[in-house]
Amino acid sequence: MKTYQLTDWLPITKKEVELRGWDQVDVVLITGDAYVDHPAFGAAVIGRIIEKEGFRVALVPQPNWQDDLRDFKKFGRPRLFFGVTSGNMDSMVNHYTANKRLRSTDAYTPGGKAGFRPDYATTVYSKILKKLYPDVPVVLGGVEASLRRVTHYDYWSDRLKPSILVESEADIGIYGMGELALIELLHAFAEGKTVNELTYIKQTFFLRNKSDELPQSQWGDINLAAHEQCLADKKSYAGNFRHIEQESNKTHAARLVQEVGDKVLFVNPPFPTFTEAQMDSFFDLPYTRKPHPKYEKRGEIPAYVMIRHSVNMHRGCFGGCSFCTISAHQGKFVASRSKESIMREVDQITKMDDFKGYISDLGGPSGNMYKMKGKHLQICDNCKRPSCIFPSICSNLDTNHNPMLEIYREVDNHPGVKKAFVSSGLRYDLFLTDDKEKDKQMGYSEYLRQLVSRHVSGRLKVAPEHTSDHVLKAMRKSSFKLFYKLKEKFDQINAEEGLKQQLIPYFISSHPDCTLEDMAQLASDTKALGFRLEQVQDFTPTPMTVATVIYYSGYDPYTLKPVFTARNPEEKKAQQRFFFWYKKENQPWIRNVLEKSNRTDLVEKLLGNPNKTLSWKKKENRIKGKNS
Repeated sequence: MKTYQLTDWLPITKKEVELRGWDQVDVVLITGDAYVDHPAFGAAVIGRIIEKEGFRVALVPQPNWQDDLRDFKKFGRPRLFFGVTSGNMDSMVNHYTANKRLRSTDAYTPGGKAGFRPDYATTVYSKILKKLYPDVPVVLGGVEASLRRVTHYDYWSDRLKPSILVESEADIGIYGMGELALIELLHAFAEGKTVNELTYIKQTFFLRNKSDELPQSQWGDINLAAHEQCLADKKSYAGNFRHIEQESNKTHAARLVQEVGDKVLFVNPPFPTFTEAQMDSFFDLPYTRKPHPKYEKRGEIPAYVMIRHSVNMHRGCFGGCSFCTISAHQGKFVASRSKESIMREVDQITKMDDFKGYISDLGGPSGNMYKMKGKHLQICDNCKRPSCIFPSICSNLDTNHNPMLEIYREVDNHPGVKKAFVSSGLRYDLFLTDDKEKDKQMGYSEYLRQLVSRHVSGRLKVAPEHTSDHVLKAMRKSSFKLFYKLKEKFDQINAEEGLKQQLIPYFISSHPDCTLEDMAQLASDTKALGFRLEQVQDFTPTPMTVATVIYYSGYDPYTLKPVFTARNPEEKKAQQRFFFWYKKENQPWIRNVLEKSNRTDLVEKLLGNPNKTLSWKKKENRIKGKNS
């Protein structure tokens, strides 16, 4: 077990800067999260990269924005720039439920306490810095800035907002996983270039006055509907998204251009997918893997407790789900670490003083996409599909599960590991096939058996999301028929291995194109399978997703055809009630709704004949017997 000194963390106090003998720092990072020096925390990664590039960096975690602003002033004027992020989450998602109720906890704060970051944190921090240091560049990054880089719908204020650069007054933003853009930006500032000259860096976005000479593009331009046009016409706003999504995920993308008042927004195309060597270099930095010692008396940081013994094997997701922001932020193409880098991190975890032998997760955004990519990359170079697996798995996608199997088994054999779990969500449509030859070649059945027999902590969580084909089509998810196949194989493996484990499905209500009748069918289908649903959520519109564009505009951005969406609180609450058909207080309402819709067949399936009663306890015992 390694003993750490205070200087092993990046400095967050003036005293720690002085211990290093510095009289000024080059970059000050402001973050809405507590400082955890771990590769799962964005500010730590960015800080460590700045340090590795030879620059002096200090962090200001969760500054007080309501006092005399001393937190923003404590390191003085940085030599190069301020970097600002709301933290690992959009601050509004962090603060509010789908029903816009204020959450009472914050997983990224010691003790899980709420109230240590403002609403719209990136904007609040940036405006404070521009007021205190108007001539020092402010660079935005992180998920909140990334997903708000163009005109976007803000669910919490229920209105369209322009690029976050407009309200925040920041000078430039980095979107997506921004390590490469950051490195280029760092060295450009160090060479004495001004922010106005930095128009050529990929994966950045910036504003210019219409009256100025506008920067030329080496990539070609796509002109989006102006912000004011989006305000006046919802269909124009919807039409923008097709270009935004496609250019975010292209290998050779164009620059996006959008007029915003008297300014013009430029969004440069993204960097290519990270190589294995680049991924390793970001994960192999000298993290302590612990929260800063300053927090020792303030309680545990829940988000850290959850991931401290986990390993992230890759980034990106080619699923393209309509409601998900992963591909919009991390990219469609998967970037994987080497097995050697992953095993080095496993070694580090086994030496942590609180490690009891259990790795909590070997995964990624979608747990079973490690090492997956196109068989012929030139085909990917010309691809516009937002999903590689919907409506069907691309014939050019290599879905080999053997590289994951190899890592699972090597971790399993590590002398310091008792058990390694996979708790990241899985795309089961990637390993379920009737093609026996392909199954054997790609290791599908072998992978599933290894997973279920060795890496499930009692419950395997998967996300079918719905049972209705047309809702699943709107979600860009595979047919629910595959879930039946998964359950059959899961139950079979458990029986053969002598295990009593549960399959836990996740579902969403109020997604675009979902009606009350669809929710009733979902309830009926899952009841027939013996499920009493627990892992459910109501659709929350978040910036930069297809589903959010539909929710606000009422149009599918690809076809520009109208799509029904439950929008008001009463409609959304009604859809959720079907998840809990087994609660007595919901049953009269459900019966009434279905009888009015002439769906007495679903009344019988869900609630049964009122003259025939069967206690839930008997049903539950019957279900347990079936699942075991």
